[in-house]
Amino acid sequence: MLDFIYYPVSFILWCWHEVFGFIFGANNAIAWILAIMFLTFTVRGIMFKPFVNQVRSMKKMQEFAPELKKIQKKYANDKQRQAAEMQKLQREHGVNPLGSCLPMLLQVPVFIGLNWVLRAFSIQPAGGGPKTENYFFNQQGVESYVNAKLFGVNIGDAIHHTAMLGGINGGWNWHVAPVAVPLMILAAVLTHLTARHSAARQDPTAATPQTAMMQKLTMYIFPLGVLVFGAFFPIGLLVYWLSNNGWTLMQQRLVYNRIDKEEAVKKAEAKEKRDSLAPKPGAKPKPGQKPVQPSTTEATASSADGKSPSNGQTTSKAGSPHRFAQQPARAKGGSAQQRKKQGSGGKSSGQKGSSQKRR
Repeated sequence: MLDFIYYPVSFILWCWHEVFGFIFGANNAIAWILAIMFLTFTVRGIMFKPFVNQVRSMKKMQEFAPELKKIQKKYANDKQRQAAEMQKLQREHGVNPLGSCLPMLLQVPVFIGLNWVLRAFSIQPAGGGPKTENYFFNQQGVESYVNAKLFGVNIGDAIHHTAMLGGINGGWNWHVAPVAVPLMILAAVLTHLTARHSAARQDPTAATPQTAMMQKLTMYIFPLGVLVFGAFFPIGLLVYWLSNNGWTLMQQRLVYNRIDKEEAVKKAEAKEKRDSLAPKPGAKPKPGQKPVQPSTTEATASSADGKSPSNGQTTSKAGSPHRFAQQPARAKGGSAQQRKKQGSGGKSSGQKGSSQKRR
């Protein structure tokens, strides 16, 4: 029913097994483990661009997260209107909410396909006899996988086979645990580190209860799930899980660093552009150019020195300018009555002096 998934997965696995089987030998477990790992790397390499788009989409959503919170608060009692407004806001910013889920959704068919292909190596045909093929693998390829052992354990064995996950010969196989348990622990640790690294990139102020819950799930519940359900997966599938989480952690660091550098370059270019448009000290602004407003620190420093930052007028402690220009005018000219009094006083003194001379 899902052959459209099984055949592509088995084809990629067959190609890589041919490569590493030529180097290490077709029946060597190392060839099969490397083939599974490079199957993972091939699929993740195909999904690299969607992953970058996912990171950019999440970055944009963080930028307008405060607007989303306002919409949620404004339409808290109208969920339909709230969803419509949120979708409208996402369209305005060019964000597709499904884009962030695409890489994870694409990994699910690969996981299902690889799980079935690896288990199908051990399923005997209905008519009995040896198994002659398994999708792209012929009888020789099937026998190579069945006989490949890692530390004495077949890579198709699991700690517990369950029919729910496609397993056969149900029951506990504790001899598989020494190989499976370390792989399960490593896969769980990488799952936690990957989620932790992603959560560290989130803006705490833009976090919502939903995102906080999702972070706890990915950081603690998912790694715990690897430890629990890993006992039901064959060794080959645990290798896929381990290599997939290792690739994800490395890819996150690479992409995040690249985006950080791009943002740093954009900020530097924007600052350089602002500086180039601002008028130089003492130069007149160009027509249509807005004057550069003094910063808060400059205004504070100017007021502390007793000068206004706008016209350089001396101010008092209360901030009001002293009217020194008017005080000298009053002292020099005086009022009209003072001038008249001075004039009359001078005349009387002159008359008094002349009368004394005649005497």
